[in-house]
Amino acid sequence: MAWKRYLLYLLRWELSTPILAPIISYYKHASSIFGTKEDWIGAIVANLIGGLIFFWVDRFIFNSDKLGPVWNVKDEVKCVDCGKIARGYRLVKTKKYDKTESVPEFRCEACSIKKARDLQERGKI
Repeated sequence: MAWKRYLLYLLRWELSTPILAPIISYYKHASSIFGTKEDWIGAIVANLIGGLIFFWVDRFIFNSDKLGPVWNVKDEVKCVDCGKIARGYRLVKTKKYDKTESVPEFRCEACSIKKARDLQERGKI
């Protein structure tokens, strides 16, 4: 597993603590607008637990072919088929097609549609 990504994801969750702690304080009607020490500890722990759980949920949502095909889209790429510089599309994964470990090959919209039809005819998607 990519531990660096996991740790960055947890850090991203913790970055919402300065927003969460004062909101907790506001709704508790605390005397300080910035919240109490307990508000901050609660927000940090809640964000840590949320990050530990939702890393896996988000990973499933964004990388699972069970919800449909996984695509990469990039602006200003050179199409591997026609050479046109355009928005590029890359089919990464379906139930019968997996290019997650291969060198990315982006195609313009027209060539991507053509490639998808070819894969569909071959029963890959």
